[in-house]
Amino acid sequence: MHPVKKIEIIANSFELGKILEGLHQSGVHGHAVIHNVSGRGLRGADTEDLDMTMLDNVYIIAFCMPDQIKPVVEHIKPILNKFGGTCYVSDVMEIRSLRCVASL
Repeated sequence: MHPVKKIEIIANSFELGKILEGLHQSGVHGHAVIHNVSGRGLRGADTEDLDMTMLDNVYIIAFCMPDQIKPVVEHIKPILNKFGGTCYVSDVMEIRSLRCVASL
């Protein structure tokens, strides 16, 4: 096990490309994206509206080494400040499996 940072971003899907490019430029090359995220935040409820797919929210999760988090924040913060959204960074532990011994 070793420590890594978990990055969670909830933002408008319209900005997904810019956010993913910011992660990539920061050296974070892996991520997962969940589309059609709805919920309730400080600005009220965000409901699903299937007719407005361009305005859907996305949930982005990525992991990076602790020394990569400063460039991530520098790239992502201006995007979120301009278009809205939230970003959470937390400390987590990664378990890497070096040997796969599963048999079928």
